[in-house]
Amino acid sequence: MIKIICLGKLKEKYLEELVNDYLKRLSKYHKIELIELKDEDNLEKEAVNIKKHIGSNEFIITLEIEGTSPSSEDFASLISKTFINYSTITFIIGSSLGLSPSIKELSNYKLSFSNLTFPHGLFRGILLEQIYRAFKINNHETYHK
Repeated sequence: MIKIICLGKLKEKYLEELVNDYLKRLSKYHKIELIELKDEDNLEKEAVNIKKHIGSNEFIITLEIEGTSPSSEDFASLISKTFINYSTITFIIGSSLGLSPSIKELSNYKLSFSNLTFPHGLFRGILLEQIYRAFKINNHETYHK
């Protein structure tokens, strides 16, 4: 399973449509779950809520500006190789406050898509698109160029 834990609710209809489109596309390849948690005014409160949704044998990928920026092919390879040893890959997108150090410590892989800052709702769509692209690459299907 792929699990995406993110803080805050989507407010814009067009972003909801983008996210739902990629969730639907991805469901053809793998079970996927999107968990939206409430934004808190404190990173440790957010961390407590995040930890409630993490199982004991999950490969955790945190989205961090300081993380590694793989190519789409390398990202696809990471997903493919990770499923050999783990049944669940959990992506964690922090709030506008970032991620608590205690969540960062749980991370098996720190992922960065850019040094740029993105709106959280839009970034969900970007992450889902890249996961979808990874499955297309891993299945040798046309999409990735």
